[in-house]
Amino acid sequence: MTEARAVVGIDGKPTVVTIEVDEPGPGEVLVDLKASGVCHTDHDMLGLPVPFVMGHEGAGVVGAVGEGVTGVAIGDRVVLNWAIPCGHCANCVAGVRHLCLNGSPIAGGMKGHADFNRSRYNSVGVYRAFNLGTMSTKTVVKAAAVTKLLTDVSFPSAAIVGCGVMTGWGSAVNAARVRVGSSVVVLGCGGVGLNVIQGARLAGAGQIIAVDPKDTRRAMALEFGATDALDPGDDDPGLLKMADVVKTMTLGLGADYAFECTAVPSLAVAPLAMIRHGGMAVAVSGVEEEITVDMRLFEFDKTYINPLYGQCKPERDFDRVFALHESGQLKLDELVTRTYPIDDVAEAFDDLLAGRNAKGVLVF
Repeated sequence: MTEARAVVGIDGKPTVVTIEVDEPGPGEVLVDLKASGVCHTDHDMLGLPVPFVMGHEGAGVVGAVGEGVTGVAIGDRVVLNWAIPCGHCANCVAGVRHLCLNGSPIAGGMKGHADFNRSRYNSVGVYRAFNLGTMSTKTVVKAAAVTKLLTDVSFPSAAIVGCGVMTGWGSAVNAARVRVGSSVVVLGCGGVGLNVIQGARLAGAGQIIAVDPKDTRRAMALEFGATDALDPGDDDPGLLKMADVVKTMTLGLGADYAFECTAVPSLAVAPLAMIRHGGMAVAVSGVEEEITVDMRLFEFDKTYINPLYGQCKPERDFDRVFALHESGQLKLDELVTRTYPIDDVAEAFDDLLAGRNAKGVLVF
């Protein structure tokens, strides 16, 4: 057992405390974390009724390995993955390992949550967010959650690949499979939306239209590969006026693909209004609320998908992303707007909610 400093969600607030962390058991890895992304999902989880170690985007160094672990060794630099495959459930066998019925805390329901006693706060077992709890100087995770870094990428840049980058890039490349020469609309140009833009650019899209009300984000969208950046204005709540603008820009037809990256419930179906007949709308942010849908938006032969985690396969995708970064084709360092020491976590969340950062990262 060892001690760690950690951000624990207590009574709706991120609080820096000392926790106890077990040594790794069979098939487990102890990671000395060096960086953790700060994500809207982390803030949303503050509503949990029990204390929990926050964070699900992390990178660090292997501090110890349990019995049977062969993929990594002490001293290896690693990035963590929260959709942890078991390798033998129906979904893993079918090739959709990000939807593991036993290891994904989202797709697997309660079966996807580890027990509460691998880390302790005030001598009581405490849940680690997404079975990782990356806002901590140490964590114990399953070996399948760990991918060895093969490039010299910095820890802050590596950490954000573990969710935000992978969700955006993977939604364009793995889920939508954006085609060469196609037209793409991206609604919302925060950290996830910027990576949809990067994925579409690297897939060879001919036209990438970014839509965001913040001028700083529109500027970043152009930097990351958008061909156009539009301000939706203040009087277009469902973006139907913007849809008319998009159609004018795409030969009167609508785009081939449209991605919703805003997490605004009222915009969950907005991408359907942006695409042509036979086009694809992608709900990247995963709105989880009841909404009313005008079914005419689906006419005709339109496809609407809601992919999880960019359909990530860490053993396939992480090395691809880091290789693209190393070759200069994919921006990671530029996404990290600001880093924070662990004691400034409250400020990091304030900046997140105010939209000041593409990505903010805690560094240990």
